[in-house]
Amino acid sequence: MKRHSDKPHSGKSGGGPTGPSQRQLRAGELIRHALVDILREEELQDEALTGVTITVSEVRMSPDLRHAVCFVEPLGAGLAGQAAGQNVDEIIKGLNRVSKFLRGRLGRSIDMKFTPDLKFLHDESFGTAAYMDKLFLDPRVRQDTERRLSDVADEDED
Repeated sequence: MKRHSDKPHSGKSGGGPTGPSQRQLRAGELIRHALVDILREEELQDEALTGVTITVSEVRMSPDLRHAVCFVEPLGAGLAGQAAGQNVDEIIKGLNRVSKFLRGRLGRSIDMKFTPDLKFLHDESFGTAAYMDKLFLDPRVRQDTERRLSDVADEDED
């Protein structure tokens, strides 16, 4: 006869949304480092990627580790000598066009049961950080933050 406990189940199911597992985080970092090495060493055969340096800022893995979303920021010159920021969409499309090639190279450089499918997206956090810096340099915002800092310092003295 089975006995059931009155204690609530402490398994993973049922609760609210959870973040990625340690396994997903480790696999994402492994793939990020390998992709950085591949992108540094390989001359990719896509016009949009010629002369572009790409920063891989994060790789998010699916729970089954078969799919990887790679967040990237292009840094070099893009099409026809324009700045990479002006061609971000073309560069991301170029990376997605060569993703099968990159996946093949990735499979030779990592030790995982499956080599994940790669999808590249532009990492918007760089633009957000630049916008925040610009806001903090605005004289009106700077005045408010300095006032808040002095108020906090006055409270600490009391």
